[in-house]
Amino acid sequence: MTQIDDTLQAIADGFRTSLRSPIMHRPDEQGLAYEDVTFPSEDGVPLEGWYIPAPGSDKIVIANHPRWFSRAGLPAHLEPWRSLGGATGNDFEVNFIPDYKILHDAGYHVLAYDLRNFGHSGAANGGIFTVGRYESRDVIGSLDYVRGRADTRDLTIGLFSRCLGGNATMFAMTRRPEAFEGVRCMVSPQPLSPRVACERGLEQLEIPAGRIDDLEQRIRLHTGFGLDDFSPVPWAKNVMIPTMLYQVRDDLMTRPSDIQAMFDNIPVAEKELLWIEGTTRRWDGYTYFQQNPAPMLDWFGTYMKS
Repeated sequence: MTQIDDTLQAIADGFRTSLRSPIMHRPDEQGLAYEDVTFPSEDGVPLEGWYIPAPGSDKIVIANHPRWFSRAGLPAHLEPWRSLGGATGNDFEVNFIPDYKILHDAGYHVLAYDLRNFGHSGAANGGIFTVGRYESRDVIGSLDYVRGRADTRDLTIGLFSRCLGGNATMFAMTRRPEAFEGVRCMVSPQPLSPRVACERGLEQLEIPAGRIDDLEQRIRLHTGFGLDDFSPVPWAKNVMIPTMLYQVRDDLMTRPSDIQAMFDNIPVAEKELLWIEGTTRRWDGYTYFQQNPAPMLDWFGTYMKS
């Protein structure tokens, strides 16, 4: 095998077994009281999470995390996580606890949890990564948990669904639209289509673009799905709640046209696309909320009024 073959196989192998991130931070670091919780996914996979109460509130935000991350974030300043994005400058730690602090202090209960095959949640489907298809079952499980718990069942629900979490939410809306009845809105940073991400990856690695078909076949042998089976662009047609997308415009891991196509496919009038300028680092999109929370808090506040 050539070096290119080895590289393509390594990329494909990432769809067979995902690298888990450790729980490096916890809510009490930001002075947040929290409860360790576990609940089943739609198909019974055990999911691990935190419930962070905001006493007196009647609203909850469910947080879904990106690929490779856990509910706590990503230690991309350390190996082997640094190598996931180091070539594109994504070599710094992302800590999600400040996100939960912002939401809590704005008056929202928070449920943050690990998707299947990530963080501390259960292994499922042989460990394969499906860019939102099987992970959508976890989104449904989180909604069922909130609606089934005595002290949360009557809360107004909003979604903060990042990257993989956004893809998974859109596919859940495609499969089970009735599960989102009463969900008020979604904020979704950085969803992407894996074909575009893989094409961009080949560009960065200076691998001929024509090898994308070879890579796709290797991924199909691991997962049983082709790259277009993972695209959230068609799934976006089933997003029926007010939705805000935001994205690093010059992100080296995707293309603006992919995000624009998702946004254009969302059929509701209450939608917004915010572009993050002045960086090429994808991880800057994940820390943007901590630095500029006002647009997202305004979105939640507008659509989650009692």
